Amino acid sequence: MNLSTDSQNSVATPSHTPQLQAFRDVVESRRSVRRFTDTPIPDDVLADCLRLAVLAPNSSNLQPWEFYVIDDADNRKRAVKNCMNQNAAKTSARLITVVARTDIWKSHAQQILREYPDKPVPRKVKDYYTKVVALDFLRGPVNLVSAAKWGATQVVRRFKGPIKSPYYTFEDTKNWATNNTALAAENLMLALRAHGFDSCAMGGFDEPAMKQLLGLNDDQHIVMMIGAGERADNGVYNTQFRFDQNQFVHYV
Repeated sequence: MNLSTDSQNSVATPSHTPQLQAFRDVVESRRSVRRFTDTPIPDDVLADCLRLAVLAPNSSNLQPWEFYVIDDADNRKRAVKNCMNQNAAKTSARLITVVARTDIWKSHAQQILREYPDKPVPRKVKDYYTKVVALDFLRGPVNLVSAAKWGATQVVRRFKGPIKSPYYTFEDTKNWATNNTALAAENLMLALRAHGFDSCAMGGFDEPAMKQLLGLNDDQHIVMMIGAGERADNGVYNTQFRFDQNQFVHYV
């Protein structure tokens, strides 16, 4: 890499970790905050947090996410009601709906080829987005393609070895989209903390009512609502604790 001295000093390597303590501080100080102050989140700060959100890792760079920032007063009032009038929604400076999409893989694959930064687009990249991605997601009328994919996958596993399972059903595609979108939501919440603000990810909301409010269709799925703002003194309800790490980490 041809990096300036300043850039070299800021890039983490296994033996050089200039951001490690700052990252620890961000992660360890992030809490689910239920009450916020009246301090607003400036538009430029929120824009930067959203920019960092969409830098999250995601499958094939297909970016199946959307963020709806609910700023209109009437829409916000209705959204808070749809969030069961939770304090995290009611007192938030910004209220954000995080949405996963199951209907964009094809258009986003085409967009990647149009906007790919290296020109001409390498043949293997073209083949991946026109053939492999399509094969992965296509289900066909009454799932006929899915049935064929299932049979072919079993044959490959038996005679050639491991192969990635394609998406056979709508639920497979929904899981793909929501998993990727949740990664972006975590980036957003950590970015807010790094900017000195806090957040609360809410799963308690009326999804049909919220989808109606935002004009979402059957291929747009609300993963979570996020209330964001400056932490109030009484904003954290309980002492943080986690089970012992050894309960969850397995070396095999």
